[in-house]
Amino acid sequence: MRIVYLVLSLVGLVGTWWFNIASMSAGENYLAGWFANAASSSAAVDIIVVAIAACVFMVVEGRRLGWPTWSLVLLVVGSFAIAAAFVFPLFLFLRDRAVHREEVPA
Repeated sequence: MRIVYLVLSLVGLVGTWWFNIASMSAGENYLAGWFANAASSSAAVDIIVVAIAACVFMVVEGRRLGWPTWSLVLLVVGSFAIAAAFVFPLFLFLRDRAVHREEVPA
């Protein structure tokens, strides 16, 4: 599963930033584009709600696993500054690694 999470993270990073850079290069108003019509508004609300839910999960699960607060802040900020499609699969990779480390007897 870790490979799947890393591949999804990479696809999320490249896929989102490909279009972010294209939008900025074209001089478009990026945030206005999110709500340009009913279809884009639906997709925007969809990703915003999923990103918020993912951030709540990352903070709760990160605290449960004993991760430092600064790392959780980076994950939440990264979700909105970089892309939730990049950060959430990366979190799942890190979580899977941490959970499996706990299961291995020392």
